[in-house]
Amino acid sequence: MKGFDLVNGVLPDELIVEIFRRLDAKPSRDACSLVCKRWLSLERLSRDTIHIGASASPDKLVELLGRLFPNIQYVFVDERISVTLPVQCGKRRRRSLTRGRWDEGSDQNAFGDDSMGASCLSNYGLEAVGGSFVKLEKLSLIWCSSLTDAGLKSFAEKCRSLKSLDLQGCYIGDEGLAAIGECCNSLQDLNLRFCEGLTDRGLVQLALGCGKTLKSIGVAACAKITDISLEAVGSHCRCLESLSLDSEIINDKGLLAVAKRCSTLKVLKLQCLNITDEALQAVGIYCSSLVVLALYSFQKLTDRSLFAIGRGCKKLTNLTLSDCFLLSNIGLDSIAVGCSELMHIEINGCHNIGTDGFKSVGKFCARLSELALLYCQRIESGALSEIGKGCKFLQALHLVDCSGIGDDSMCSIAMGCSNLKKLHIRRCYEVGNKGIVAIGENCKSLTDLTLRFCDRIGDEALISIGQGCSLHQLNVSGCHQIGDAGIIAIARGSPELNSLDISVLQNLGDNAMMELSEGCPLLKNIVISHCRQITDMGVGYLSRRCTLLESCHMVYCPRVTEAGVATMVAMCTRMKKILVEKWKVSSRTKRRAGSIISYLCVDL
Repeated sequence: MKGFDLVNGVLPDELIVEIFRRLDAKPSRDACSLVCKRWLSLERLSRDTIHIGASASPDKLVELLGRLFPNIQYVFVDERISVTLPVQCGKRRRRSLTRGRWDEGSDQNAFGDDSMGASCLSNYGLEAVGGSFVKLEKLSLIWCSSLTDAGLKSFAEKCRSLKSLDLQGCYIGDEGLAAIGECCNSLQDLNLRFCEGLTDRGLVQLALGCGKTLKSIGVAACAKITDISLEAVGSHCRCLESLSLDSEIINDKGLLAVAKRCSTLKVLKLQCLNITDEALQAVGIYCSSLVVLALYSFQKLTDRSLFAIGRGCKKLTNLTLSDCFLLSNIGLDSIAVGCSELMHIEINGCHNIGTDGFKSVGKFCARLSELALLYCQRIESGALSEIGKGCKFLQALHLVDCSGIGDDSMCSIAMGCSNLKKLHIRRCYEVGNKGIVAIGENCKSLTDLTLRFCDRIGDEALISIGQGCSLHQLNVSGCHQIGDAGIIAIARGSPELNSLDISVLQNLGDNAMMELSEGCPLLKNIVISHCRQITDMGVGYLSRRCTLLESCHMVYCPRVTEAGVATMVAMCTRMKKILVEKWKVSSRTKRRAGSIISYLCVDL
């Protein structure tokens, strides 16, 4: 059929563009754009999102992207991300867009000069964003350190239809934020994390300008933002649905103003040392639509707050309590009884919450789908037994450093929560083979399993998992009793495995690597660091048969040599990152690998 086009002659532009928009993976869209000139043009029309990292000249890059992609609605600029452009000191190479090759040139300003500021988006570049992307609705400027109020003001004047703005880490002042409030009257989402130059004046002016449309505000580490700002938000942002605060300055007064006047509040995330029960009780009274509540590092909060939340916030589905030392079983019981719609609970380091509180969760929160218990030393087997009896829809369970949870708890979860899909356990030393065997026998939907540094878990547990579950992700780092037999069972029972961490397994050898290479063709990420028995032969098995491998960490593997690293670089054409000791990489391998190798320097 060479010479015949059976697609372009039939499909209209609109249909092809819609097909491109439904492609999730960027590599697939890039491949489509190389088919022909028409597809290249249409694929550019289908793009609605651009991500820009720290490059040699982001200002020029913005102008170029604006001409190539006219329908962009979301621009994401993150200067923490390094992007390598084909720019060199001295002579520059400039891409010829018509001929698709790099032309040599001596123009020092083709992509900007070589000064430190050239790698940061400037006010000129920000103004270009507003002028180039005429359909822009969302803009994220992450740690763009060169931007000032003047640039933000120029941008605001050109982009009046903006709906979402993220200024995390930008040293923007009050005048810039006031300009956003004045010009962007459709703004709905605003993130001001680590904007140290702001004061109450800027946030008050913004609330006055776009308070009617603003639905989400995030403020963190802004030392000059006080209760005055929150009072303005409460007065003018009556449609506010999400508030995230991390502050040592804000007190009850500000949160009280928001709680009393923003009755549509659905998401509340707080890390505020000076807020007390008075403010949280107001949330329980006035914010009946609250769905998500996250409280971090509260030193003055008691069970009275949780009692008010449980009595007033009947729609609550997500609860996170982290390092709130004064909260106890009584408070959690109030939440469980009053908020029966809870689907996600995370308790982290709340040392006074124990078994009795979670017995109430098991009795009253039948819709619970995800439970995370981190550093909860007072929770014993009885807690998870009740969860197993009452929470039949549990799909994800995370346990970290819970010394009172053992095999009996796991058996209860296995028997009662057959829909479990994700199980993450770390340093729970009482969990052994018996509990994990029960999981393998009863939880057939399990696809994501982490068992890190659980000393009592060995091959018997993984054999059961391999026979009963088809895993996609597995992490058994530091489980010293696991050897070849357990990993072989996983390889034979999990053909869709794509991520594997088997680091610090001293008894694991090349036989397991051979089985993995044969049974897990979709493997993309593997960690074999600190595996003393794996040799170049094992690495060779993976390299030749796991053709989709993108990432491999293999530091402190004494029997993997320069030859093994070279084999992986040569055979794994999709590899993006290899972490290895520098002395194991020959100059030839280094040339072939380019930037995919990351080094761990070890003094010999």
